[in-house]
Amino acid sequence: MEAILNSLIPVFLVIALGAVIKRIGFLDEGLWAPLDRLTYYVFFPALLLHTLATADLANFDVWPMAYALWGGLFSMVAILMVLRVTTKFTGPQFASVFQGAARWNGFVALAAIGQLYGPEGVTLAAVSFAVLVPTVNVLSVLILTRYAGDTPAGMGTVLKLLSKNPLILACAAGIALNASHIGLPGPLATTADILGKAALTIGLIAIGAGLKWHEALAHKWIVLLTSALKLAVMPALMLGWCIFFDVTGLPRLVVLLCGAVPGATSSYILARQLGGDASLMASLITGGTILAAVTMPLVLWLAS
Repeated sequence: MEAILNSLIPVFLVIALGAVIKRIGFLDEGLWAPLDRLTYYVFFPALLLHTLATADLANFDVWPMAYALWGGLFSMVAILMVLRVTTKFTGPQFASVFQGAARWNGFVALAAIGQLYGPEGVTLAAVSFAVLVPTVNVLSVLILTRYAGDTPAGMGTVLKLLSKNPLILACAAGIALNASHIGLPGPLATTADILGKAALTIGLIAIGAGLKWHEALAHKWIVLLTSALKLAVMPALMLGWCIFFDVTGLPRLVVLLCGAVPGATSSYILARQLGGDASLMASLITGGTILAAVTMPLVLWLAS
């Protein structure tokens, strides 16, 4: 447990630093939105591209791990669709709850995996990115366009949105470069690596700066429900599918950690773009991030 805490505490201290920087007004308020945009459209895609294009997966049978990740995600989707018909959530509220419970925070996941499991863990994290990032983004766009607006968007609109998603494009390019054995030629690999390293630090600080304490308290019951689904039920689902597909050792720990991280901050951007309940989404991100500081160590300790 001590080793787990020593690895995870620095991740949450950087997030806390972002909250402090925002609270004391150290930076201009107008800086945060452009910084979020830069991270979402440049730094994080560069990180995904570099990680996937250069990952050496020859020593791993990645398909059982991929199946466990998909199994956990789609099991959660099934639970959420049942929730949709058994609760009184409005369409925009449900779309935000869906994102809060189904999406995962890649910044927190990669930072934690790097701290806990080193380069080998980061290599396996590349599998998680390749599996989860495109899938969960497609699902989120479909749910938002179906439930958040007054009328469902057409398939053409959905495909147009997905074709412009920088995370999906970066994953697709990284997978193609890896599968073709082209990789990233020297200068390009170094450039993408430099940009990708900026993503983790700035991304974690931006998470802290984006925490909205009062809004989380205003929606406390929905926050608690969504956080329970994301931080407790999702890891349990991932563990179940790991057992089913016989995923053991380090791959299982990486899968569990990906399931245990809080929801993605990019969910807020998507909620604003597609008519979701952005205020609720901010609350879910805040509550989930705070609670994850307690639940993530517990999940990994119980699994070890």
